[in-house]
Amino acid sequence: MVWTGTWVAERLGVELIGGEELPALLGLALRRNPKRAHLLVSSVLGKHVPQRPSVVYGSGLDLGRRVRALLGDEEAARSVVLGYAETATALGHAVADGLGLAPYLHSTRRPVAGVARAGGFEEAHSHATSHLLLPEDPKLLAGAGPLVLVDDEFSTGNTVLNTIRDLHARYPRERYVVVALVDMRSAADLGRLDAFAAEIGARVDLLAAAAGTVRLPEGVLEKGQALVAEHEKAYENAYEKAYEEGEKAGKAHRAAQEPHGTATGIATAAAATVGGPADAHAPVRVALGWPEGLPDGGRHGFTPEHRERLEAALPALAARLGQALETPQAPAGTHSGRRVLVLGFEELMYAPLRLGTALEDAGHDVRYSTTTRSPVLAVDDPGYAIRTRLVFPAHDDPADGPGERYAYNVAGAGFDAAVLVVDSAADTPELHAPDGLLAQLAAHIPRVVLAVVPSYTPTVSEAPERSSMLPEPLRGPAFSSYAPEEVGWLLQDLSDVELEAPTEEREEAIQSGGAHYAESLPVEYQPSARYQELFHSALESSAARIARAVGTVTETVLSERPGRGPVLVSLARAGTPVGVLMRRWAKARHGLDLPHYAVSIVRGRGIDANALRWLAAHHDPADVVFVDGWTGKGAITRELAEAVKEFEATTDGPSGFDPEIAVLADPGSCVRTYGTREDFLIPSACLNSTVSGLISRTVLRSDLVGPNDFHGAKFYRELAGSDVSGAFLDAVAACFDEVVDAVDMDVKELLAADRTPTWEGWAAVERISEEYGIHDVNLVKPGVGETTRVLLRRVPWKILAKRGADADLAHVRLLAEQRGVPVEVVDELPYSCVGLIHPQYTRGATGADGKAVVSQ
Repeated sequence: MVWTGTWVAERLGVELIGGEELPALLGLALRRNPKRAHLLVSSVLGKHVPQRPSVVYGSGLDLGRRVRALLGDEEAARSVVLGYAETATALGHAVADGLGLAPYLHSTRRPVAGVARAGGFEEAHSHATSHLLLPEDPKLLAGAGPLVLVDDEFSTGNTVLNTIRDLHARYPRERYVVVALVDMRSAADLGRLDAFAAEIGARVDLLAAAAGTVRLPEGVLEKGQALVAEHEKAYENAYEKAYEEGEKAGKAHRAAQEPHGTATGIATAAAATVGGPADAHAPVRVALGWPEGLPDGGRHGFTPEHRERLEAALPALAARLGQALETPQAPAGTHSGRRVLVLGFEELMYAPLRLGTALEDAGHDVRYSTTTRSPVLAVDDPGYAIRTRLVFPAHDDPADGPGERYAYNVAGAGFDAAVLVVDSAADTPELHAPDGLLAQLAAHIPRVVLAVVPSYTPTVSEAPERSSMLPEPLRGPAFSSYAPEEVGWLLQDLSDVELEAPTEEREEAIQSGGAHYAESLPVEYQPSARYQELFHSALESSAARIARAVGTVTETVLSERPGRGPVLVSLARAGTPVGVLMRRWAKARHGLDLPHYAVSIVRGRGIDANALRWLAAHHDPADVVFVDGWTGKGAITRELAEAVKEFEATTDGPSGFDPEIAVLADPGSCVRTYGTREDFLIPSACLNSTVSGLISRTVLRSDLVGPNDFHGAKFYRELAGSDVSGAFLDAVAACFDEVVDAVDMDVKELLAADRTPTWEGWAAVERISEEYGIHDVNLVKPGVGETTRVLLRRVPWKILAKRGADADLAHVRLLAEQRGVPVEVVDELPYSCVGLIHPQYTRGATGADGKAVVSQ
């Protein structure tokens, strides 16, 4: 029999190393994922490969019994089992069943209104990364007994360690047990678990059904992506051809009955995927009779008592399914030789699995698998684990928006009947649409039965720390042009709200006290061709200088937190590109996948308290490192310190945030952690949204932002043609290697130096405010970055330029020229330049030349 990893192994040089049982448990496929090219495909998990339900369930039961033997009955009775969405939800259930004495909870990617979050974490390599923990009983995870964490595969261990670290900060315990079907750690990762256990002061055991490792040759990610692109194109061509053939012949249904893997079966799969014709029968809905009040799974907790209720009900549930599976032509009760697929739905794996085992016990020839979010390449080859793929739209109103979903190895597999099991939240028009999952199944399988399990609605209760349901971070490409792993925006999307106001109107309202600057947005500056040339020229000349500052501030942050992974939290929006670059440096230099978020802080209004609550619910506040682009006079530095102090003093929420800001440049000497204290041109300061992921500055207005909402911002999708966000990041990151030695020298010197802020910049601003008769430090904006902002967003009065700083001020002079603003060269300025906003501005005010100030 051909190993189902042969195709990938031969083309990419991937090796599966381990005992003789490993190839029987695992095959290989390629996925459309920028983080990891290969996919280990389990033959006993019941996700991508249809398998006998008894085999899938038995694999988890055996592991659960081993956990019970390891812990002993007394500790097993105090334990809690936690599984991972979406792949390991049923496996975790089965482990809990084998353990026999413990409640079960699995993570979810489906927020539920009103249900408090007991935690959450990120799964870095996953197609959909954010996990939520939503127990109905907020005390479920708060006990001191062992926590048993169940996943299908233990490779780097990042996901498990992220979970333990997150939960241990809230609910410390003495023992953890990690359970997996396969332990696939590399030699480099083998010691991480012990080191981590020592770090948190707890025992961490690992149990697996089999162990081995995957040897990946250099460049496998790029080669894998190229191979996926090549074969996806071939698959699309097959779809088109199959559609034409199906339209002519009208035999899609009969073709679907060909043996698994034949060309005709593939053609039928393609025809169904693109909506080709079929003479399939309409699906049949069965009244399942699910026990009232019984949870459909472990999304909100599943107790041993729940399992007893399900066990008692399974024979009757299977009998109803058996009746629905009978065709009108067949004698009642006959199912000998008929091959049945029980198909679950994403996280809903356990209920379909147990229905499958009950059907199997009743004598049916059953296979079980589920649909998935993960995009995987399908190749019709016996040496490849994913032979066919059905593609259909999401049908459960997912929180991350609509998208494609998949069912693998279903088309062409010779099934005579299928039972699709979904929860009521997923029984939507999209499920029944012409291109929906039911239609796809009906094009391949003669009889399709739909069984709907009621979505369990938990009793809403207060969480130990807070009950408000805050949404998950916004991510690109739905919000911002940054890749989703680069940053999560703790903001609400106000893209459809008209917020822009003419610069003069905004300035008058702000200075008169009629409005706060954060209640509206300036009209986005559209750079001229000449100005764009200046940006690219500045980027080319300063990329290495910025890379050095990025490396220096990142290494300083890491050096001051030995053994702890910092959580980067950028102050939107100027801090966001810097946070992305710091994350890239940590990844390139140390292999660290640092979480990175962007939050709003508003002068005079403070930081977004709900964003702080979200961060505390998902990470240890002590790990949070606030990031900004640069300091001017230090107003935001002071604002953050006061805001964090007020948050911890007036809220019932968590404490432990360090208000220190890490910045790329600190010309005002306002912070301890910086890349440089020189005031030089940072090209990301030259533009607005088009160098910041197409995101506006943040908005805080009472009619748009409620007490339990994140602050808002807009995504300027229409400016995609002018977006240089990626170009800026890539140009700087390309210089990382050449500045490593300089960074190491800088960091060594910084760590040994006295970095106490002198607030030199603040003193200079106060002096300038008085000398120029402004008498308001808020209208004095020091530094290249702040001066650029004055010229782009406010009504400028004049620009002070330090003598000899021309190299960093070409774009400033161009903007000043375009707006008719005088540039005054001065000596003894601690900054390269200072922008002065027109004092006491009204639309009748005049500039230094006696003419009205206007925007151009």
